[in-house]
Amino acid sequence: MAFADNGGVRLYWKLEGAAGKPVLLLLNSIGTDMSLWDRAAPHLLPQFRLLRMDTRGHGASDAPPDDYSLETLARDAQVVMDAAGVERACVCGLSLGGMIAMTLALQAPRRIEALILACTSPQMDKALWTQRVETVRTQGLAAIVDGAMARFFSEGFVSHHPEVTDTARAGLLAMNPCGYAACGAAIRDMDLIGRISAIQAPTLVIHGRQDISTPYAGHADQLLARIEGAQAAALDAAHLACVEAPTAFAGAIRGFVSGLAEQATGEAAETLFEAGLKVRRKVLGDAWVDRSLSSRTPFNADFQAMITRYAWQEIWGRPGLDHRTRRLIVIAITTALGRWEEFRLHVRAGLEQGGFTEDELKEVLMQSAIYAGVPAANTAFAEAAAVIRGLEAETPNSG
Repeated sequence: MAFADNGGVRLYWKLEGAAGKPVLLLLNSIGTDMSLWDRAAPHLLPQFRLLRMDTRGHGASDAPPDDYSLETLARDAQVVMDAAGVERACVCGLSLGGMIAMTLALQAPRRIEALILACTSPQMDKALWTQRVETVRTQGLAAIVDGAMARFFSEGFVSHHPEVTDTARAGLLAMNPCGYAACGAAIRDMDLIGRISAIQAPTLVIHGRQDISTPYAGHADQLLARIEGAQAAALDAAHLACVEAPTAFAGAIRGFVSGLAEQATGEAAETLFEAGLKVRRKVLGDAWVDRSLSSRTPFNADFQAMITRYAWQEIWGRPGLDHRTRRLIVIAITTALGRWEEFRLHVRAGLEQGGFTEDELKEVLMQSAIYAGVPAANTAFAEAAAVIRGLEAETPNSG
C-alpha cells in the first residue's frame, strides 16, 4: 500500500494505468473511499492514468479528530501528486471532491491541466451541515445513513443494483465518524462562491438530473455562471453519478479532455500557419500568395494549410540557410525533376523580389546542365527566358 505524509497524517493513494498517458486525479465525495470510482475506472483507463486517493478521514487514510478545511484537503491532494511523481494532472472531483478540486485549482493553478466538477457546488446550506456534523459526532453515522443513501442514488438504481448500493451503505457505516464529521466541517465552512471566478483551468461541470443533494439550480448553474468558459454535461443519475452512470460519466470526461487536446492542436496549427504565411509572402510576394489563398476550396484548403505550415514555416523558416540559398536550391531541384510550374514560380519570385540576380540564375542552370543533364537545362533556360520577358513586359517604360 502506498502512503503519502502531510504533517504526520498518512494519505492512502493508488496509481494505475499505462505510463505515458495523461494523469487523471480522482477525488471522492464525503462518505466514500477510492472504490467510488471502480465502476467508471475501466471506461477511463483507455485514455488516462488514474491517480486515486482516500480523502483524509476516509478509507485507509488517517482520520485526525479536529475539523478539516478545504485548503488542508487540497494540500493533501498536492502531497499525493508529489508522492506519485505527478507534476500536472486533470482533476475530477465529485461532491466534496469537487470542492477540493476547486480549492486546488485556486491554490496551485499550475498543477491543473483541466478541471471536472461533478455533482458539486461552491456553496452549501451552512445550517444543514452544522446540524449534520453535530449529529454524526453525537449519534454516529447510523443516524444519517438512510438520508445519505437517499441522496446518493436514485430509487430506480437502488431497485436494480442492491449489490452496489448495499456495499456503499456498509462502507459509510464502517468509516470513522470523526473523519466524516471533520470533512463535513470543511463543507460547512466552505467559502468558494466569491472566489471561483479566478479559476483559469478549462472546466467541465457534470450534474445529475436526479441529484437532490446538489441539483443544477443553485449549484451547477453557479459554477457555469462564475467559471469562465465552463462547459456542462447532464447525466441521468443521482448524486453519485460516476457509480450510477459510469459509462456516460467517463464518456463526458473523455470527450471533454479530447476536445481540449484538439483545440490546443488547432491553435498550434494556426500559429504555425500564420508564421509560415509570413515567410511565404516574403519569398513569393503578396500578390501571388493572395491569389493562391483566394483560390482555396474545401477540397484543397487543408493541403494549402499543410504546405504553409510545413514547407514555409518548418523548412523555409529554418535558420541554417538564408532565403537566397534556398531559392537557388529550389531552382536546381525543379530543373532536375522537370517541375516547370514550380520552376517558373520561383524564377519569377526570385527575380521580382530581388532574391537572386539573372547572372546567379544562369550559373545555377549551368551547374544543373552537368548534374541534371543538358536537356533539362535547355528547357530550364527557355522557361527562365520566358519569365524574364514577361517581367520586362510588365515593367513600365520597358520599351
